[in-house]
Amino acid sequence: MFCLWLYAKIARNAGVVDIGWTVSLGALAVFFACNGAGSPERRILTALLPGIWSLRLALYLGPRVFKEGEDARYVTLRNKWGDAANRNFFLFFQAQALLNAFLSIPFLICAFDTTPGIDLRAILAIFILILSVTGEGIADRQLAAFRSDPANKGKTCKTGLWRYSRHPNYFFEWVHWWSYPILCFGAPFWGFSLIGPVLMLFFLVKITGIPATEARALKSRSDYAEYQRTTSAFVPWFPK
Repeated sequence: MFCLWLYAKIARNAGVVDIGWTVSLGALAVFFACNGAGSPERRILTALLPGIWSLRLALYLGPRVFKEGEDARYVTLRNKWGDAANRNFFLFFQAQALLNAFLSIPFLICAFDTTPGIDLRAILAIFILILSVTGEGIADRQLAAFRSDPANKGKTCKTGLWRYSRHPNYFFEWVHWWSYPILCFGAPFWGFSLIGPVLMLFFLVKITGIPATEARALKSRSDYAEYQRTTSAFVPWFPK
């Protein structure tokens, strides 16, 4: 994260932290899988499931970060912090590294799970991973297609999955984190694997996800207040 911070400082693009966060989690999963003492099947899945999630998200974020410039979230922070921006971004980047240390705990537990073969838990974990990555990918593509139309500037996407949730991408991101507690269910220290979905839910709903996104949307889109009134914030549901 220190190297990424140096790049962000020079390029004035703190958005690289999102890519670094994603890729480093995938790398940690592979590291634990290679060094764990679990069964071969569990260690393979420990590398494969987070690897698929990490690769998909990194490929989606890459063009946005490097082609579209610094995300509005970080522009707002940079302007707010003023002369202290570089120092505060350094602390922010290191906080992401600390967060990853906690989020990678489920990978560690999975990598030391000695359950042999591919059982029902493994099949369910694979299904949830596929469902969540597919759902998040569809939501991202639908939003990108909506934003690519100049006629939609200043408007809110209310089609596809966005008709049923104001943040379907966040919802499927959270669902993905349930793959790992299910995969290692019953393993020693299994309860600690719940730190993934619990932490992610807290950050998405209370800290960096929905609150920040909606604060900007209310300032830039006149139709967003009505969208808030009629559409579920997180879990997809029928509009009012």
